[in-house]
Amino acid sequence: MTATKTEWRLVGQEIGTCNCDWNCPCQFSMDMPSHGFCEALSTFVIEEGHFGDTDLGGVKWAWVLHWDGPVHLGDGHRMLVLDSATTQPQRDALIALTNGTEGHPFFEIFTSVTPNVVEPVVAPISVEFDSNERTAHVLIDGLAENTVVPIPSVVGGSKRIRLDMPDGFEFKFGEIANATAWHVNGPGPLTLKNEGTYTHICPIDWSSDGSTR
Repeated sequence: MTATKTEWRLVGQEIGTCNCDWNCPCQFSMDMPSHGFCEALSTFVIEEGHFGDTDLGGVKWAWVLHWDGPVHLGDGHRMLVLDSATTQPQRDALIALTNGTEGHPFFEIFTSVTPNVVEPVVAPISVEFDSNERTAHVLIDGLAENTVVPIPSVVGGSKRIRLDMPDGFEFKFGEIANATAWHVNGPGPLTLKNEGTYTHICPIDWSSDGSTR
């Protein structure tokens, strides 16, 4: 892991949606994604946290990601979206973290496989979610929208599926849900549109010492 320049910690929630089937192959160490390529919209709500002396409590941000093939083969594309409510010091902190230079496997791994980087975008981000109910709604004004509901059961009602990963570097425990419809109006390969795909709603707790709690 990279030696960090700044001490930091992020505690909050992630709504991570990709274009794969509900049993996302990445989570089970399978070589190929459901449809041969990967793309994702991951939205983060930081409940408490800091980057050095900069308070990150209440901050929202998102990552838009695309790979022409499996994630682990790299050459992917990424775009950082910063909530318009953030201050400049908060934006600087998130840019540093998501450039992968401030440590932690989540940031280091994903930046290493997405060398094609679009300039950060600033836009209003609205997030509503209930992990127990497996529901979420993300709206990034003028750019993206994501609607998440429970996975339907073939016999009626819904199914509750949880993913427990004691050694996970992104999260340890997540509720798995169904993104009924989501899109991103990004540039080039970051123009995304999908229906009925994988989502995890999970707590995150990352710090500059590389730990995921």
